[in-house]
Amino acid sequence: MAGPILVFDSGVGGLSVVQSLRRRLPDADLAYACDNAMLPYGRREDAWLVQRIRAVCQAAVAASDCRALVVACNTASTVALDVLRECLTIPVIGTVPAIKPAANASRTRHIGLLATSATVSRPYTLQLIHDFAADCRVTRVAADALVGEAERLVAGETPDLEAIRRALAPLWAGSTPDIPTLDTVVLGCTHFPLLRRWLAETAPREVAWVDSGEAIARRVAQVVAMPATRQGAGPSFVTAPDERLGRGLAAYGFAPPRHLQPA
Repeated sequence: MAGPILVFDSGVGGLSVVQSLRRRLPDADLAYACDNAMLPYGRREDAWLVQRIRAVCQAAVAASDCRALVVACNTASTVALDVLRECLTIPVIGTVPAIKPAANASRTRHIGLLATSATVSRPYTLQLIHDFAADCRVTRVAADALVGEAERLVAGETPDLEAIRRALAPLWAGSTPDIPTLDTVVLGCTHFPLLRRWLAETAPREVAWVDSGEAIARRVAQVVAMPATRQGAGPSFVTAPDERLGRGLAAYGFAPPRHLQPA
């Protein structure tokens, strides 16, 4: 198969995964699809999400003629990955919050999990904490507002530092002499690494920010041993027209988006 590697997200969060893929596979042909008509996914019912994600991904896979699908969204991965693998004939690579590497990196054994409300308390996430961070204190923070700030950034606006500061505040609120200092934060939504510069700027002290991008890129390189070579701007797909989103996708090496119509 000679098609591109397709990266899918509800919005622009998958572009952080695109950055990691470009570093590991600089010549690979990539495509991008986002369900911006239904953004955000985080507060929708699971049954609705499964049907919607399957429909959008099937349409995007057919339109792009891709050879592999990267589900660059924690929410979509936790609810729909098995369904996608059943209904598609190409490899499907999902996204997992980077709790294991964060726990391995933490010296104080106190880590933060910054995610959307749909991810932060999901049983799948709690199981990851149990399996890989059982000896850590894990401060879980739902930070849905950061999704909007990342979307604004890609649309060409400057993120709101006060909004970011408010979203991060619960990470630092629990510090007492009896609790080890939090030293590592998991960015449990693919939107959040796009804001890394502003996250660091608003944090009251230096911490390690850990995301899943590099792990996803490594897995893609294993699954797609000889990716098709990029010949120019890659195809992109949206479910609702948005001129600013088109300009943002162009900055990441994608052609003007085509409109998807999921069945």
